[in-house]
Amino acid sequence: MKQLYLIFKHFLITLLIIFSISLSAQSPSNDTIDAQYLEEITIKAYRQQLKVLELPDIHNSYLVSGKKNEVIQVKDLPFNQAEKTGRQLFAKIPGAFIYDMDGSGNQVNVSTRGLDPHRGWEFNIRQNGIITNSDMYGYPASHYNVPMEAIDRVEIIRGTGALQYGAQFGGMINYITKKAPVDKKLSMESITSIGSFGLFSSFNSMGGTVGKLSYYAYYQTRTSDGYRNYAQSKSDAQHLQLSYKFSEKLSINAEISRSYYRFRIPGPLTDAMFEADPTQNTRHRNYYAPEIVVPSISMNWKINSNSQLNVVVSGTFGFRNSVLFEGLATKRDTISATNLMYAPRVVDIDQFNSKTYELSLLHKYSIKGIKSHLITGIRGMHNKMSRRQQAPGTTGVDYDLSTTGPFRRDLTYLSNTIAFFVENLIYINKHFTLSPGFRYEYGQSDLSGTIVYLQDADIPNQIKHRIPAFGISGKYTVNPSLRIYGGISQAHRPVILKDIIPASILERADRNLQNATGYVAELGVKANLGDWLRLDLTAFNIQYNNRLGNIFIRENDSTLFTLKTNIGDSRIQGLECYLEITPINNGISLLSIFTSSSLMHSEYLHASLRTGPDSNTNISGNRIESVPKWISRNGIQYAYKNLNLTLQYSYTSESFADPLNTVTPSADGAIGIVPAYGICDLFGSFRFGKNFILRAGVNNLFDKQYFTKRPSFYPGPGIWSSDGRGFFMSVGIKI
Repeated sequence: MKQLYLIFKHFLITLLIIFSISLSAQSPSNDTIDAQYLEEITIKAYRQQLKVLELPDIHNSYLVSGKKNEVIQVKDLPFNQAEKTGRQLFAKIPGAFIYDMDGSGNQVNVSTRGLDPHRGWEFNIRQNGIITNSDMYGYPASHYNVPMEAIDRVEIIRGTGALQYGAQFGGMINYITKKAPVDKKLSMESITSIGSFGLFSSFNSMGGTVGKLSYYAYYQTRTSDGYRNYAQSKSDAQHLQLSYKFSEKLSINAEISRSYYRFRIPGPLTDAMFEADPTQNTRHRNYYAPEIVVPSISMNWKINSNSQLNVVVSGTFGFRNSVLFEGLATKRDTISATNLMYAPRVVDIDQFNSKTYELSLLHKYSIKGIKSHLITGIRGMHNKMSRRQQAPGTTGVDYDLSTTGPFRRDLTYLSNTIAFFVENLIYINKHFTLSPGFRYEYGQSDLSGTIVYLQDADIPNQIKHRIPAFGISGKYTVNPSLRIYGGISQAHRPVILKDIIPASILERADRNLQNATGYVAELGVKANLGDWLRLDLTAFNIQYNNRLGNIFIRENDSTLFTLKTNIGDSRIQGLECYLEITPINNGISLLSIFTSSSLMHSEYLHASLRTGPDSNTNISGNRIESVPKWISRNGIQYAYKNLNLTLQYSYTSESFADPLNTVTPSADGAIGIVPAYGICDLFGSFRFGKNFILRAGVNNLFDKQYFTKRPSFYPGPGIWSSDGRGFFMSVGIKI
């Protein structure tokens, strides 16, 4: 009843706003003008086909030709926007793996092509072209939590975009927010959502254009009790964007975005617990709360008809806070019979201070009739990450970062880097384009601080970044309906802070750690047969060298130590297929059937790993953890006029939780097979005129009990249940 009251309240307020603006618009004007009355013409069309689009060869100041890319039109999707249901958002992106970790609606943890999905840290993640990764060299996860109601579209460029955007193996994801209308001084939108497990979400925005100034702002708040016991979360986000257009050639854009959420962590489960009741909890005093602010100023200058300059200065600032009673699922968090109190919790605080400047110059030229587009630029970063961990916290139950003693780890990871890139798009002829490129990163990361169980001399570590990367991509257009594309690009992932922190006095961090390097190669074909068939088929290969892990070493021929070091290489190969058939599409009715599937083979190469108290094991040939062979999403979409319905089935095959490929689950649930799962969703939307839209649906229609991963670190080893069956409904009003 509370949710129904809140949605009615927001609905009524928005109606009053519409009514007041309508009255002001109808008030007579004192100005007299000559008027000529024309016959009214009504053009009516229905937005029904929710295709995945692609970017043009030249997008803003970047070159895209020959690179696998997709554009998801979020604002038109009828999916569960309030909870950002990843399998629905990325339904038509082959191979997208969604990791449920931080509670529904908090963050989208996504990867493609078998890479690590932990907060998308294998991607260069951006909003409106601005980097939002918390610290690209210290902790590249994206803790920034954008509300999906604010997003117009999502642009994805796979790994061969690494030369321009940043050298991540996954490529780039760019969340594009909605913009101010250019023909209105004031436009407003309100989206209110309710759903199962106590979901309530309210999103409100306003924007417009006054002369040369455009503005857009939103405020979002969301609460949820969660599917599991003691899994409550609450979040809020704000955004302000101001754009001033000095002329057709010069404009400046300023933005500031903030996101915050607090998730009450229900704790890991064992397999026996999961089978008995996947909604149960093993923790009720654990909390996780990141707060991130992303400011930026950018300038776009069309110097002349051939040259365009883009300059961006931005930052990512904030905290990643947690207070936890740590331990496996079998370690109970109970009141002591001795002092009638809970055990003290552990407080961890990460502070991010990342500053970035990017400059790119796009120049169009021709030599002997051959047209070319050259892009060159630099990216500089100054990142200072403070990591304070393992301080004794309170014995209480609420979210409380108070400490009763010092942090056992108090570290600073300082990174200064500069990257230079150049890429040239050459139109060999009207059918064939070729884009060779080069990137070089130069810099260094320095670790300093204190760890109570280590000598001061054992802590400082220095990671040098001297990383060249070459690449080339191309596209051959057989005809407007058939294109072949492909490319290869070197990529890398820097050694991050967690890789070099010894966990105990019996661990050592290698002084010669190497950044993970390798390459991404892809070859694909896109075909369209009118409006009734779309096909995108891609083969890819990712070579990922110098993976990090633990091995045993013997120091001075006697003492055994665990060494955090590069353990070997790996390879992921696969096929991606997106196929959509639309047998009916007459402007009023539409019926389409799609499949978005990937087949992957992963393996370790020349790799060894610690397996016992004093031994290492060769894991060459083993499958990489959390890489399922099959990921397949299939759907039927039906639309009639303003009604749009989608029935979707998502299948993910089994995967391993550890490099040793352990099949039988351990008693604590930390390792073992992750079983295959198939999820069915039904969702849709209905538009009332131009201003109203109703979205509703049922997630996990058949109440499948499943989990996506057994994490090895945060939020804790064990099983983390994904949501069972639940409904959602939202009402959107736009004026």
